[in-house]
This record gives sequence, structure tokens and C-alpha cells, in this order.
Amino acid sequence: MTDAISISVRTLVEHVYRSGSIDSRFRSQSTLLDGTRIHQMIQKTYQESDRKEVYLRAEVKAEDLSFIIDGRCDGLLFRDDEVVIDEIKSYSLLTEQIQQGGYPVHWAQAKLYAYMYARDNDLQEISVQLTYVHVDTLDKIYFKRNYHFTELEVFLGQIIVEYSPYANLLHEHRRNRNKSCKELAFPFDTYREGQRKLAGVVYKTIFDKKNLFAKAPTGIGKTISTLFPSVKAIGEGHLDKVFYLTAKTITRTTAEEAFKKMRACGLCMNTVTITAKDKVCFKDETNCQKDYCEFANGYYDRINGAILDILSNETAMTRDVIENYAKKHTVCPFEFSLDLAYAVDCIICDYNYVFDPRVSLKRLFEEQKKSAALLVDEAHNLVDRGREMFSSSINKDQFLQLKKEFKGINKEIVDAAGKLNAWFLALKKANSEKHEFTIDNLDEELIEHLLQFVIMTEQVLPTLTSQTLLEAYFTANHFLKMAEFVDEHYIIYVEKVKNDLTIKLFCMDPSKLLKQMGKGYRSKIFFSATLSPLSYYQDLLGGREDDYALSIPSPFSSDQVDVHIHPLSTRYRDRDKTKESIVSVIQSLIKSRPGNILIFFPSYQYLLAVYEEFKQQDDETKTIIQATGMTEAEREHFLGAFLPNQTETLLGFAVLGGIFSEGVDLIGDRLNGVVVVGVGLPQLCFERNLIKDHFNQRNKNGYDYAYVYPGMNKVLQAGGRLIRSEEDHGTIVLIDDRFLQRQYQQLLPPEWQQYTLGSPKHGLIL
Repeated sequence: MTDAISISVRTLVEHVYRSGSIDSRFRSQSTLLDGTRIHQMIQKTYQESDRKEVYLRAEVKAEDLSFIIDGRCDGLLFRDDEVVIDEIKSYSLLTEQIQQGGYPVHWAQAKLYAYMYARDNDLQEISVQLTYVHVDTLDKIYFKRNYHFTELEVFLGQIIVEYSPYANLLHEHRRNRNKSCKELAFPFDTYREGQRKLAGVVYKTIFDKKNLFAKAPTGIGKTISTLFPSVKAIGEGHLDKVFYLTAKTITRTTAEEAFKKMRACGLCMNTVTITAKDKVCFKDETNCQKDYCEFANGYYDRINGAILDILSNETAMTRDVIENYAKKHTVCPFEFSLDLAYAVDCIICDYNYVFDPRVSLKRLFEEQKKSAALLVDEAHNLVDRGREMFSSSINKDQFLQLKKEFKGINKEIVDAAGKLNAWFLALKKANSEKHEFTIDNLDEELIEHLLQFVIMTEQVLPTLTSQTLLEAYFTANHFLKMAEFVDEHYIIYVEKVKNDLTIKLFCMDPSKLLKQMGKGYRSKIFFSATLSPLSYYQDLLGGREDDYALSIPSPFSSDQVDVHIHPLSTRYRDRDKTKESIVSVIQSLIKSRPGNILIFFPSYQYLLAVYEEFKQQDDETKTIIQATGMTEAEREHFLGAFLPNQTETLLGFAVLGGIFSEGVDLIGDRLNGVVVVGVGLPQLCFERNLIKDHFNQRNKNGYDYAYVYPGMNKVLQAGGRLIRSEEDHGTIVLIDDRFLQRQYQQLLPPEWQQYTLGSPKHGLIL
């Protein structure tokens, strides 16, 4: 019996013709919105007899495999006695390949559609047309060729021959994968309390094609509790791919370790971890020009060999593994990881590879979404990350700098940058007394100037080497893309700093766009220990009324944690007056409960002030302090200082909401206490007040949305570093009088609410 493989035309040709991708410098700037808008525009010009989005399918046998190839051609045109397959492509940069007749990958895609239609309709000849449309100017370029059916038949055979080694490898892997997924048992002897319930609800969510918001306590093992049921869903045929999305590198490592554990129990699954380009680039400067980087030059000539090699020998494609194979085959490690994402079963990556409209990865999987699930780890982070993804700003100085840099070198750049600089000057003059202000609508003149700047820059960039110009191009292009999203969820504001002026498209409520970018996936699982209040996160993460929600109580006993609230004011105006009292609280703690203790502060400046006060009073206790801009090695050194079974106290001074307050596991005696100074409120600022006003106007508690909920989330995350297993014990000290207010107390976990009140004068009662 011949096994069948279903594959879309687009996936087939993009595997064989990898060189069809846009220059990597510009790939991330492309959006689905451009393509959809342009396709619809061209299709509206078709004649009444023409057809659009025509579904075509063909089955082709090759040795032991049968390929079921399908897809939708953009247009089927009937001109006199001629039938024309129309393939529409949008572009922003007029490349040499377009000028010389179009990309081979686009011809290949159209030729396969032509083969299928000609075969089904007994045509001996058929024409193929490529229609290229510029995303901004809407200029059109047409290329047309006529083919005989036998030519197309031979062409398809060649494509299948080139694809077959990869297809055979993938087919055999998926057969083994599905069998191993079915047979896999939970990779631990027992479930922790709450784990089985979480895993069961995740499986049901995937089975029912729903979304889930799950609040599950720190230390329960959320990673394995979400990945294991997803793996089982693959074995049962409900899923084919899983995206494990994270905000931080350290949580990606946790997912890798979970797969390692399952593989040790017999799982056969391929995973790839995507690391940011600037972190994995082999060159001193991240410059993808072929004359600078040997890993970019000829990349597409070598990539298929690299993919076959790594898939034949590896299952866990972590950063180190990818870098080793990238060096072996002289390919860019970042682009390599993106191309591997076609083939693997699970992609471990940052949120932005799915939700950010600028990033290309989501375009690769448009056809695969229906059989894919998103597991969104530490989902509380996605609110502010969403705001960041969907916001954009431009400032006056970058265009003034371009004017100076290209004076006497390129008049077009000077003129285009000069118009933008002049626009900013006029806005500045009209609002000379204001430092921060909002505007109702984007000035059409600004949009026009930016559009002309982008078009002009695309024409000159291939012949110029200027980082300033490249960055200004990306900034302007992104601003124009985000301008298409601006609606009632946005506010436009202007900020003046010295002589510079910045205009920002600020997305205050990311829910609509997060929902839009996540549309089409079979299931989305949002989970975190601090998804509280659940209604707030469902609101801002794009939840729907029919979504599932789950809140699992902590499996750990309240006897494991000793909570103390010390009612001191940590408000900005009082910090200088109360820092000595904070030091007294810390000294009281280490005298009564010596050990490894992390102390979290709402700002680095506040941290330094208390740290200096502490060192003046106590120069003997061992301390370690979080520095700004720490490297990965420096972070590991900081955490490595927290050793078990130490005979002396170690105090770690860190920032609330920073790199050490989330995703850090200091199990057992490595951490004995956590001190949280303040309720974590974001600093009062113009932007946060805009968020507050926005939600107040929508009959919600704007202050809670802008300040209290984000702040207390940081407190809960920091405190969650302490109890990570059934054997852990320790002390949590909360320093702020607001912890006694109902508004904040109701956000504390139940096991924290059995607290001891510290004395304002005499420190903790221990």
C-alpha cells in the first residue's frame, strides 16, 4: 500500500526554491495585511468570466509515496482562447530578480497550479502570469509565459524528485512520532497535586478546539502539565504542531528540559528553539549583506542539505546544536532555525514570532494553524509585550541626522529627511509650551512624507551602506504599518525631550490585535502562576466568552511559608525617611532566619540607596547585587552564588519585575527567604496615566488596570521564587503599608493571607 503525504503547493515550492524569500534585511517588515489588501485589489479588476481563489488538487505517485498536492491559485483568467493562471505577489523592494523576470519560486508555484488545471481540463497549453504590486505605490509589473502540458508534467516530476528525500525523512519521523506520542506515559512517577487537573483541562481544550486561561501556582510544573497533553493530542491526531511561547530565555530552557525528560521515556519528537538574530549571529555586526557575511552569501544553495543533515541526526535542535550545524554547512543560524520550523513538531520561541505583525514566522504557518496549538507561558507578560509589539514611534533627530550625514552625498535623502524634520519643527513650534500632549489624528502630510521617504530609501539602499539610513527605513516602515491598525484602542501622543520630538502610536489595549494575530490556531492555552485577577487578563489578552478558565489552588501547605507584612511607606516621597527602617527589617530577618535571601526593589535607584545604607551598618554580611545590562554569564554567576547548605547568610539585591524575579528556580536550601519592598506599582508617568484614563472611560477601574494589577503581578512573581516544591520552606517579608489595604490584600494568594504583622519600630515579630 502506498502511503500518502498531503502538501500545499506553496510549502512544496518554498522548500525546493528557498531563494524566493525576500532579502533577509527586509523579511520581517512584510505583513499579511499588505498581501491580502493587494490580492483583493487586483482580483477586483478581473472580468466577470474570470475566477479567483480557485482550489486545485492533484495526486502524484513517486516510489513508495503518494503526494496529494493542493492549493488555491489567485486568479484564473479567460482571454479569447487562452487560459491564464494569475499569481499575485506584493513587494516593497524592487529587487534584481523582479526586474529580470520574477522569482523562480513564484514561477514554480504558478506552474504547479497550471499543471493541475490543465490536467483536470485536458488542456495542451496554458499561460502563466506573475503580477507584482508595490505595497505602497501600487505600481504593477507583469510577466507572462506560455507552457505546454508536457513541460509542466516534467517540471512537476523534477520538483517531486528534489522534495522526496525530505518527504521520506519527514514521513518516517511522523510515523514514529505518532506511535511514541500514543504510548508515552507521564514522565514522572506521580502527578503533583493539581497537575493532573491542569493536564486534563489542557487536553480537553485542544480536543474541543477552545482557548484556555489557566492560573496555576508556582512550582506545580506548568511546563510539563501543558506540553504532555499537547504531545498526547498529537498522538491522537488532533494536533500536528505545538508552539511553546515564552517571554524570557530561561523559560525556554525549562521547555527544552521537559522534552528531554519525555524523550528519555520514549518520545520521538523534533523541537527547535529560535533565538534572536543578534544573539546567534556569528559576525561582529549583524549585517546580512552577502559581501559581508559568508553565512548569508549562498545561504539558499546550502540550506536544504543542512536541514536534511540535522533532521537525520538530531531531535532537540537547541541553540548550541543549531550553531554547530550552521557552522558545518556555512548557513546563517537564525535563518536556519526559521527554516527548520517548517519541519519540526514543536517550536520553542518568543511571543513575537506569532503575535508581532512584523515578524515573518507567522506567515510560514498560515496553512498549518488549524492543526497547531499555542502554549503561552507566563502569559501575564503578554499584556505589556502586546502593547510594545503594536506600538510604534518616530522622532525628529533621526531625520536631522540623515540630513547631516548625506549632505553633499545624496540630494534625494537630504530632501526627504528635510521634509520630515521640517514637519517635526512645525509641530514643535505650534506646541512650544507643552512637553507631552496627545493629538486626535495622524497628519496626512506626515504619512505622505514617510511614504515618500520609504519609497526613496528602498531605491537607494541596495547601493548604499548606512546603518543610520537602514534604521530610519525600518522605523518609518514600521510606523506606517502600525498606522493601519490605529483605532479606539490607540492613542497618539507627542513627547518633547530637549530639542528632540517623538510621536508615538501607543496601543493601550492590545486585546483586539492579539486576538487577530492568534486567529486560526486550533487552541490557545494562556497559563501563569500570577494570572490574577483572571478577568483582567482575559480582557486584555483577547479572551472570548466561550473560553475555558481554570484556577488551581496551591498544592503547597501554608505551613511551608511564613509571611510577614511590615507597614512602612515605600512611596517615592518617603523612601529617604524609611530606608533605615527597611535595613532594620532586613537585619532582624537575617538574625532570626539566616540563609540565602533575595530582596526585591521597585527600581534600581531605590535598590542602590538601601544597599548603601545596609553596607554602612553591616559590612560583614555577604551580599551580591544585580547590575544593569548583565550578560548571561553574569546572570549565571549571580544565581550560582545561591548554594545549598551554606553556613553564612547571603543577601541578593535585585529589581522587582527584573531578570531574577521570574522563571528562576532556586530549589530547596538555595533560597530561604524573599523580601519584597513596595507593591510594585509602575512609576507614575504620562503613558500609564493614558492607560488609566482609557479604561476609566470604558467603565473599568483604570487605576487598577494601569498600576495595581501590573504592580502586584511583580510582587507575586518575586514571592513565587521561594516555594518551588513540597520540601521547600521559607519566609516572605512584604514591606509596604498598602499590603494591609483591601485593594491589595485581595490579590495576595490564600497561603500568604495568614501573615504576621511586623512592628513599625522593632522590626519583624519572628
